[in-house]
Amino acid sequence: MTSVNVKLLYHYVITNFFNLCFFPLTAIVAGKASRLTIDDLHHLYYSYLQHNLITIAPLFAFTVFGSVLYIATRPKPVYLVEYSCYLPPTHCRSSISKVMDIFYQVRKADPSRNGTCDDSSWLDFLRKIQERSGLGDETYGPEGLLQVPPRKTFAAAREETEQVIIGALKNLFENTKVNPKDIGILVVNSSMFNPTPSLSAMVVNTFKLRSNVRSFNLGGMGCSAGVIAIDLAKDLLHVHKNTYALVVSTENITYNIYAGDNRSMMVSNCLFRVGGAAILLSNKPRDRRRSKYELVHTVRTHTGADDKSFRCVQQGDDENGKTGVSLSKDITDVAGRTVKKNIATLGPLILPLSEKLLFFVTFMAKKLFKDKVKHYYVPDFKLAVDHFCIHAGGRAVIDVLEKNLGLAPIDVEASRSTLHRFGNTSSSSIWYELAYIEAKGRMKKGNKVWQIALGSGFKCNSAVWVALSNVKASTNSPWEHCIDRYPVKIDSDSAKSEVRVQNGRS
Repeated sequence: MTSVNVKLLYHYVITNFFNLCFFPLTAIVAGKASRLTIDDLHHLYYSYLQHNLITIAPLFAFTVFGSVLYIATRPKPVYLVEYSCYLPPTHCRSSISKVMDIFYQVRKADPSRNGTCDDSSWLDFLRKIQERSGLGDETYGPEGLLQVPPRKTFAAAREETEQVIIGALKNLFENTKVNPKDIGILVVNSSMFNPTPSLSAMVVNTFKLRSNVRSFNLGGMGCSAGVIAIDLAKDLLHVHKNTYALVVSTENITYNIYAGDNRSMMVSNCLFRVGGAAILLSNKPRDRRRSKYELVHTVRTHTGADDKSFRCVQQGDDENGKTGVSLSKDITDVAGRTVKKNIATLGPLILPLSEKLLFFVTFMAKKLFKDKVKHYYVPDFKLAVDHFCIHAGGRAVIDVLEKNLGLAPIDVEASRSTLHRFGNTSSSSIWYELAYIEAKGRMKKGNKVWQIALGSGFKCNSAVWVALSNVKASTNSPWEHCIDRYPVKIDSDSAKSEVRVQNGRS
């Protein structure tokens, strides 16, 4: 406890060092100035200023010019006006046992199996993954796969994606009262499902966006594409003045569920669930008052030049020609390496001076005394960030980042709760997590929130926002009817007892 207090005192002194020195100096100068008389001022003018006008005038002009140039050329702020997370209808709610039954029905409906599905080893494997996944019994599945027999068709996949995107956007437009025709920039990201016409074209058609809207459709970029879409929208807002940018992040389950026997491709079936988010950004100065957040930083890290990173998450055909996404055994190491690189870039941008000094001292000490200093100092990001939204890719992902960043259970509560309640909703998961923090009433004015997203390629992307007010939960928040039940304590024994498959197929 004493060491914690000493560190907090050190952090306070270093962070406020300028103020601690400036205010006493100001007080001394003010005291001196208060004793000046009119004669003293006349003497100062005639003895110094009058004879140095040639020096003072250009200096004053340069200062004014520099200030005007800085104000004119600095990037305009990007505000997050509002966002909306899609909440599927209750009849799509899928318990773990129901999800296991979906797997069974999908495999049984596969023409190559001739209506039989006798091999239970795959079911045992999926059950073990489900038990350890951190998902609860209230996640959502797509309507097409909930039918018997399941509809694993292109039409059913399109229906799923349209329901998610249109549902999220309708709620967003209702909450903001923004006319869709005022949208100047549109960015839609969906990694695995990219029909023609594109999903961005579907949004334009459904909501009758104007003909000169700048629309983009991002595909194949994995679960980290949500931050990529935000970063793209930010860059466009820096160029195009006085406009709105609309970002839509989603993924498709129906078209990409795997029905084969390759275990590395089965894992994704256990984690991914239906979800999506729509985000409204603005660069209009007048929108600051009604906006929730201002975008502070975006940092993107891509390690795809390394073959191991490039292949650790890959879509392809198995030995029987069935398409799925395989996860290699190197994914944990690759993710850890990529996250470290991302943090190394983001850290200097957000960490206080006190943490930068400690890291620099240990860095130099390790260089000089390699045998005595074993590890670099791990900065305390909780001194720079108030809330963390770690991509709910799985319990292992959250565990690793919690440990590496030195976070407390409450710091990853939003991520664990989102994984339990909604599952891995891919690129939109970080928005369900932000909605959780708001629903708990924890987001105060000036708080910083760090969204961390991981995705195939391999990529780690970060976005840091600052709250412009005490942020309340949005109307029709996905946590509106269940926030009081979270966080939940996940007991492994009870979780195992919940995993059942109907009709004696377990």
